[in-house]
Amino acid sequence: MNDNILTPQEISEIFINTPLEGDYNFLQDDLVKLANAYIKAAAPKIAKDERILCVDVARSLNTLVADKMAEIRGGV
Repeated sequence: MNDNILTPQEISEIFINTPLEGDYNFLQDDLVKLANAYIKAAAPKIAKDERILCVDVARSLNTLVADKMAEIRGGV
């Protein structure tokens, strides 16, 4: 399994299409390292937010199931 969520091409396109304050010239390898570092740092919060939303959906249908999901997921 590949640990990179975005391809180097996607990362380059995002960088090129993002309006920045200055003119920057990064090597593609550095862009990939930065992108993967940001993704790795954000992943736990994204996963937690998604779990909370899943429990909320389950709670709207069945509170017992939602309570069990929250219990298993560490009190989301």
